[in-house]
Amino acid sequence: MADHPALIEARRVLEVEAAAILGLIEHLDQTFIDVVELINGVSGRVVTMGLGKSGIICKKISATLASTGTPSFFLHPAEAIHGDLGMVVRGDVVLAISNSGETEELVKLIPSLKRIGVEIVAMTGNPQSTLAKGADHHLSAAISKEACPLGLAPTASTTATLALGDALAMALLLRKGFKEEDFAFLHPGGRLGKRFLRVSDLMHGGNDVPIVELGTEMHDVIYEMSKKGFGVTGVVDGDRKLQGIITDGDLRRLLQRDENILRKSAAESMKPNPQTIDSNELASVALQQMEERKITSLFIVDDTHRLTGIIHLHDLWGLELF
Repeated sequence: MADHPALIEARRVLEVEAAAILGLIEHLDQTFIDVVELINGVSGRVVTMGLGKSGIICKKISATLASTGTPSFFLHPAEAIHGDLGMVVRGDVVLAISNSGETEELVKLIPSLKRIGVEIVAMTGNPQSTLAKGADHHLSAAISKEACPLGLAPTASTTATLALGDALAMALLLRKGFKEEDFAFLHPGGRLGKRFLRVSDLMHGGNDVPIVELGTEMHDVIYEMSKKGFGVTGVVDGDRKLQGIITDGDLRRLLQRDENILRKSAAESMKPNPQTIDSNELASVALQQMEERKITSLFIVDDTHRLTGIIHLHDLWGLELF
C-alpha cells in the first residue's frame, strides 16, 4: 500500500509545498518589517487584489486580516478597471498578488492607484516583474518549482503565497497587541466569542427585573414573582439599592411556619445580603457562582449597589462557556 502511485504522488506534493513555504524564510527582510509598520499605521483598509487562483488566495488573506484586527476586503482587478476602483480611497493600502508579477489587469491599475495616493504592496514570485517594480514595496513569494507534475497548475506558488499572507497577518496581530478578547468580539457566533460574553450581554433589565420595595406586602410580592417568572424578586429601598431577596423556596418555607405571612412586608420576609454580580463580569463567572452556590439567579448591581438587572441559569445553559 505504501508504494501505491497515489500515495507516492501525494507525499511528493506535500514535500514540494512544504519546501516552498520553508524557502520563503530566507526572503524575509527589512521590507517585511516596513510593510507591517505601514499597514499598522494606515487609517484605511488593506485592499487585496489578484486574478484567478491568486484572487482566491487574496480572499483568504483578506479574511484573515479582517478577523485579526486589520480591516480588509478583496477587490477583483477586472472589476476595479471597470468602475469599482472607487472603492479604494487615500489611506488604504493595496496588496496586489500575482505569481508572475505580470498580470495585465493589475499592471494597468498601478498608475490609477498611485493617482489615488495609496501605497502598493506587491507579493510576487518575480522581483524583477512589472508589478514588483511598480509597487512601493515588494514581498517575495518566489518558489523553485510547482508541485504540479506538469509544472502548470498553481500549487506550491499559491500555498507559499497563502503562508506569506498568514505570516503578515500574524505579525500585524502581534504589532497591534490584538488579544483573545478582541478576537472574540469579531467572532461573536463562535465558541471563543461565547467564552468572552459578559453578564451585560445576557442579563435582563428594565421592566423585566423582578423588584419590590421594603414595604411591599407579601401578596404583592408573590404577584411580582409570578409575573416576572424568575422564581425570585429583589427587595430594594427607596433609592433602588438592593437590600435582600425572596425566592420561591423562601416562600414555601415561610408559609409552612407562619400562616400570617401574607400580612407581612417584604422587609420582614426577605433574605438579606444576597449574592450579586457586576454587569462587566464574564458570563462564565456568573455560571460558576450559580453552580457553586446552587442558585438559579443572580442580581446585577452598579457601583452604588443599585439594582440594574438579573441573569438566570437558563440564560447561560448551552453556551459552552468553559
